[in-house]
Amino acid sequence: MVSVKVVDETASGGRDEGWMFEVTEERLPLQEIIRRRVFQEVAEHNAGASRGAFRGLVRPADAEVVRGGFRTTGRVDPERQCEAALQAFGRNGFVVLVGERQIEELDEVVALPLGVEITFLKLVALVGG
Repeated sequence: MVSVKVVDETASGGRDEGWMFEVTEERLPLQEIIRRRVFQEVAEHNAGASRGAFRGLVRPADAEVVRGGFRTTGRVDPERQCEAALQAFGRNGFVVLVGERQIEELDEVVALPLGVEITFLKLVALVGG
């Protein structure tokens, strides 16, 4: 089991504290890393763990921007969020850094050594994904 630290940054210099998730594999394609990240954040939000604003990689289509995230009405659909995140990556809405290395392709297999930090650098406002 490997603990992966996920950190979100913005082009304006904002950086969150990050959060951890566990993976059993030592290598995963970037697409799978994004999928697991999105599914975990949606599951935590839908379970009420996030208390209030949805703090996800991309904004749900029916949400409005509020301080600290996005206000949604009802549950967030993890499949829609995952698709929106993958599309946003394809449009350069964010870049992914594993350690100091930028991962440029969704099918690129990423090594996940112990203590790895994955940074999602948001380049533009991700409205609707």
